Amino acid sequence: MQPAVRDQQSADTMDELRALNARFIHNFVTNDVASHDAILHPCFVNIWPTGQRWDRATYLKYWATAFDPEVIVYWDVRDELITVIGDVALVRSTNKYTRRREGNEVTGMTTYTDTYLFENGTWKCIQAQITAVAPEHYPADDTIVSVYIKGKRQPLAA
Repeated sequence: MQPAVRDQQSADTMDELRALNARFIHNFVTNDVASHDAILHPCFVNIWPTGQRWDRATYLKYWATAFDPEVIVYWDVRDELITVIGDVALVRSTNKYTRRREGNEVTGMTTYTDTYLFENGTWKCIQAQITAVAPEHYPADDTIVSVYIKGKRQPLAA
């Protein structure tokens, strides 16, 4: 793969960032710490919906066990929007989830912005921020990019 073009929304750059977004999500669903660590910048920080900030080490420790397919029975990525401004890329999407706890299922959505920096010929995530989405702002199902059921990627309907 050729290096990304940093100063424009080229097809190659957009494809590379879409692939990084898909990898980021797949790493989460599969608890793949090594693959995830490889796409994080050394100065990475995570910001939770509560405003709590985690450094890279704390975040990666959480990452190892964060997705439990017995608890998170449905997960999708939708409404993907990628913007490149110079050496910075904003990768935004929304996740719909269904969590099962004590026999009850709860469905909700969060939206995230992953900020990437193009440095030394590669994109590295320097910040991930998650925000809860109110039901009146849920993106439609026709914006779904990928679906996981009980941790297994599902083909999208044609």
